[in-house]
Amino acid sequence: MNRCLHILLLVFAFVGVSNKHCYAQGAPSDREVDRSIVRALSFLAAQQSPKGAWQLKNPSRGLDAASTTSLAVMAFMAAGHVPGEGPYGEQMERGVRWVLSNQRPSDGLFQHRAGTGPMYTHGICTLMLAEVAGMVDASLSARVRSGLEKAILLILRAQAVPKGPDHAGGWRYHASSNDSDLSVTGWQLLALRAAKNIGCDVPAEAIEDAVSYVNKCAHKNGGFSYHPDHGVNATRSGTGILCLEICGEHHAPATMRAADYLLARPLTYNDGFFFYGVYYCTVGMFQVGGRHWKITRDHITSLLLSKQQPNGSWNPQDGSEASFGPIYATSMSVLALAVEYQYLPIYQR
Repeated sequence: MNRCLHILLLVFAFVGVSNKHCYAQGAPSDREVDRSIVRALSFLAAQQSPKGAWQLKNPSRGLDAASTTSLAVMAFMAAGHVPGEGPYGEQMERGVRWVLSNQRPSDGLFQHRAGTGPMYTHGICTLMLAEVAGMVDASLSARVRSGLEKAILLILRAQAVPKGPDHAGGWRYHASSNDSDLSVTGWQLLALRAAKNIGCDVPAEAIEDAVSYVNKCAHKNGGFSYHPDHGVNATRSGTGILCLEICGEHHAPATMRAADYLLARPLTYNDGFFFYGVYYCTVGMFQVGGRHWKITRDHITSLLLSKQQPNGSWNPQDGSEASFGPIYATSMSVLALAVEYQYLPIYQR
């Protein structure tokens, strides 16, 4: 299905036009998911600032407006919209330009507001540029490529900082950090993989070293932890699954143990960092496929649609994400719900 036709189907979803597939009783249909996405994008479109940013409610925990803007741009892309074209094309371009304006010339770091943990924002922004690089017109393409190359160099330098054996290959809050965690590593690895997919100079050993770190966070009984030998939960397990899957470790033993863990202990609305988990668990299990994806798809889409607000947004209630606000939560939800469209290259199996 081409992009234009799919966009039309999303619009027609409001009046009941959609593809039809059979799911377990009570699970949302394609039509219901399409309509949910249309409402969410309408909400996001109304929230953009005149300068092009989508603001975070309260910048904290390493995220700022540059990361929120990047997530919003990717949400539109995941639903089949293209920068410079269609109803949201101009807004998407303004968002990309705004993110690029917040890249430091000195080292290539993306950071709108100084604070703790800028590598979260940096990884998310770099991923967005890698995904959008082949979709922007000539007037923006060179700038995107230049910004992406600088961003990748910073990620590679940060990985090369000397670290102990339990932390080698990964990343943490700062480019100078000498330790690592799975959460920050996830975004950098996605960014590197997406950049490599479009021909950027990403050494194979950088991917291999990152995969090695992710495997250190795998538990023999299933699931992934924040650090090696720390506690396991659903969100971290989704992160580990996606990292291994998009790096070619398809159905690796650690992946399948974590996938079984998620079926036994699925993500719940009361889990910490729920919307973060929604993104990683959904996209990760989509890569796994089969019954693992079918069960996860039905569970998380049902949960998300039941929590969507009348204005099309999602509003995080848990203390771990409450300060991030609805733009963050809505973008992450759309990225999860739209995974089957496979418009973002990183989603493609």
